[in-house]
Amino acid sequence: MNCSNCGHFNEGGKFCVKCGHKLQEEVAVSQAAAASEYQPQPQPAYAPQQPNQRVRQAKKVSKSFFSYFAEGIKNPTVTAQTAGESQFVNALITVILYALSIPIMLYVGWKLLLIQFVRSMFKLPIISEELAPSDMEDFNTGVDLIKATDINSIIHFNFTDFVFKQGVFIFIGLAVIIGATYVAAKFGKVDVSFKEFFSRFGTFLIIPTALLLIGLVLAFLHVEYFSYFMNFGLLSIFLVVPFTIASFKPSGTNGLDRIYSTLIVYVVITIVLTFIANGLGEEAKTIITRMGNSSELNDLF
Repeated sequence: MNCSNCGHFNEGGKFCVKCGHKLQEEVAVSQAAAASEYQPQPQPAYAPQQPNQRVRQAKKVSKSFFSYFAEGIKNPTVTAQTAGESQFVNALITVILYALSIPIMLYVGWKLLLIQFVRSMFKLPIISEELAPSDMEDFNTGVDLIKATDINSIIHFNFTDFVFKQGVFIFIGLAVIIGATYVAAKFGKVDVSFKEFFSRFGTFLIIPTALLLIGLVLAFLHVEYFSYFMNFGLLSIFLVVPFTIASFKPSGTNGLDRIYSTLIVYVVITIVLTFIANGLGEEAKTIITRMGNSSELNDLF
């Protein structure tokens, strides 16, 4: 050990052999320096893993939408009139729900619709007068058999193909209706951006969408009255158009009258609904054809 006083190297002992300086103090200083040099660094506290950015954004959007949807049911007029461009995403979600709920409802409840149709045919005076009581009993037995059978698996009725295709078709139809309503409003001298107009239209569409969602739940529960909610939801679009147009104040007095603009949009709605009905009719024909060609279904009867 080197002496700190004179620098002489000492092999051991308590004192320097050259100058007599005490060496134990050097040992203490050396150990303290070594301890401070190799002192372990404090470990950072465990930081909890942050949730994924997309997950947080999805939670934020869903929370905002549910609040918006509930307020739109509670106070539809006030909510719609205060809906600006900031509600565009929520209005878009409402339109998508409206478009998808119809084909999902039809997919789930098409058997009940078919039974209702045949039952209404049996109740026609021309047919019912010629039926014997035993024929009606056989029909009711067949109805119970259809309800208890998973016919979708027999005729291979694809959920994704039907819902996605018809959902896109209905969404395009809604986009055409909204676009026509916006153009009509512009002809009526309404100074508004398309995003703000879309937001207000989508907000007025909340109640029709709620009716369709109720019908969807009833269809899943196999309650035949779901078709009434579906019809109310579809026909409510005729009320959304005038409500949306009337909610804006025109910037001039020489624009197209609101009555005429509403009637023009009604013509567009009728054309769109006709196309949608034709598309659904083609799907119904496909289902009936598959039912007729299914040997498994014929074995049930």
